[in-house]
Amino acid sequence: MKRRPVLLSAGLLYLLYVNASVGIWATVSPRGFYDDFPGGGRTWVAVDGPYNEHLIRDVGAWSLGMAVVLAVALWTLSRPVVITAGAAMTVLALPHAIYHARHADLIGSAGDQAVSIGGLFLAAAIGVAVLVAGLRRGPTSGVAGDGVPPLAPPVGAHEDA
Repeated sequence: MKRRPVLLSAGLLYLLYVNASVGIWATVSPRGFYDDFPGGGRTWVAVDGPYNEHLIRDVGAWSLGMAVVLAVALWTLSRPVVITAGAAMTVLALPHAIYHARHADLIGSAGDQAVSIGGLFLAAAIGVAVLVAGLRRGPTSGVAGDGVPPLAPPVGAHEDA
C-alpha cells in the first residue's frame, strides 16, 4: 500500500480544522463570533468596525466552503484537488494576513498581534506549501478521471495483493 504524504496531510488537516472552526462558529453564532473571536477573553473582530451579521455569516460560509475543498483534498489526495486547495487557501489567506498586518494596532497587545498575524501568515504559507506539493507531482489536465494517479490512496482504501 502506498504511504500518505505525512506533511501534506498534516498541512491540509490543520487548514481544515481552522476553516471548519471559524466557519461553524461564524455561521451558527455570528454575534458570538464578532464579540468573542478568538475566545479566551480576547477580542479580535469587534475592534475592527461595527457588527454586520451579513458579513460575519458570509465569512462563516466562505470558511465552510474552503473547509469542504480542504476535506476533499485531504481525503483523496487527488493532484488536481490538492493544487486547487493550495491555490484557494493562498488566495484566501494572504490578502487577509496582509490586511491585518497593516492594521495590527487594532488588535491590542503585542502578544495578540503576533499570534493573530502569525497565524494568518502561517495559513498562507501552508497554502503555498500544499500548492507546491501538488504541482511537484508533474503535469496533468486537472480533470478528475484523467488517468493521473492520486498522490496517495484515499483514506481507508486497500490495495489487493
